[in-house]
Amino acid sequence: MKAEIHPDYHTVKVRCACGEEFETRSTHKGDVHLEICSACHPFFTGKQKLVDTAGRVERFRKRYGRHTGN
Repeated sequence: MKAEIHPDYHTVKVRCACGEEFETRSTHKGDVHLEICSACHPFFTGKQKLVDTAGRVERFRKRYGRHTGN
């Protein structure tokens, strides 16, 4: 194995949009900001959260969802 070819690792703070924070080591210098992490991702939590941006989910449900009545 060649000497001195591996990048330097630094301790970085990772922050998620949900508020979760933890420290890890990375070749990236500076803090890392995430939109989704293992604390809030539906695969890991078992919960599903729908983020409705500009009413898109409601519009989809209105257009393609089950019709009650009629």
